[in-house]
Amino acid sequence: MRQKVGYCTAPDAVKLAYAVHGSGPPIVRVATWMTNLEFDWDSPVWRHWLDALGDGHTLIRYDERGCGLSDRDVDDISFDAWVADLEAVVDAAGVDRFALLGVSTGVAVAVEYAARHPERLTHLVLYGGYARGRELRGASERRLQDALIAAISAGWTNPDPTFRHLFSMLFLPAGTAEQMGWYDDLQRKSTSAATAVRIYNARGRINVVDTAAQVRTRTLVVHPADDRVVPIGEGRLLATLLPDARLVELDSANHIMLSDDPAWPRFVSELRDFLGTKPVTARPGVEELSRRELEVLELVAAGLTNEAIAERLSLSIRTVERHLTNTYVKLRVSGKAGRAAAAARFSEANQH
Repeated sequence: MRQKVGYCTAPDAVKLAYAVHGSGPPIVRVATWMTNLEFDWDSPVWRHWLDALGDGHTLIRYDERGCGLSDRDVDDISFDAWVADLEAVVDAAGVDRFALLGVSTGVAVAVEYAARHPERLTHLVLYGGYARGRELRGASERRLQDALIAAISAGWTNPDPTFRHLFSMLFLPAGTAEQMGWYDDLQRKSTSAATAVRIYNARGRINVVDTAAQVRTRTLVVHPADDRVVPIGEGRLLATLLPDARLVELDSANHIMLSDDPAWPRFVSELRDFLGTKPVTARPGVEELSRRELEVLELVAAGLTNEAIAERLSLSIRTVERHLTNTYVKLRVSGKAGRAAAAARFSEANQH
């Protein structure tokens, strides 16, 4: 599976990068906090999302203004600009009717688009999002907003990831060292500290509480129950504001659902049931692995490093690496995201 990257122009002449992959009914994913279309493609944090969403669907996603492959130096960072960017990408991609997916900070933009363009949408899926930004949620949330902005200003461009790691721990509390390290790097590679502050400030002022009542598209709202970035109460509020919404609470603390998260298979199942589609790619399963390969993969799925696995199983590190190489070949996964994809396959198999 490959992605095709293209460019379009927003109403204020900002160049936006968007990517398309997969085949089938289209899904448009609204841009969210910190993306880079090329860097995300082999990501241990996002690649399983891209594989699942592009299996039986055409997935269209884009880097928001100021980030990734889109123009970095922009004058306008605002909610209205984000909605106009989504409109520009949809038009450039040439899709007529489609399912719209909002993730995290992209949820409010998706709600606004749905209210303005109901004729374009077949389904609306909102994951881990909110109808009101931190500035509208009370004094404690405003203090947290200020603290996170201070962390961005202090350490965003520093080679030492200490300050950026704060976001990784919030977004991926159950993440492995590899996943957190990748997310640390993503932030620095996506945008500048100054732009990140502007984006975060604009996110804090978001308010689609009244707009949500105007949405007429059938909606699936999904939220991790122990989300540390967006409290579950915000997801519940969002679901009550939308006229035709169903709320699914996932047993997870990860704001970004990871491939080895036990709740990931349920999310994919709920999504496919809602969209009425099935995967079309036949994937080899873990039943093709040897007993020792399964033992190694089980420990990978539990978050252990190769060194820890070698010690646990009384093997050499080289032998663990050889078992993993064979596993990746059998499961047809590769690249930097191969480890996470294999772990996800193991977790899925053990859900049944």
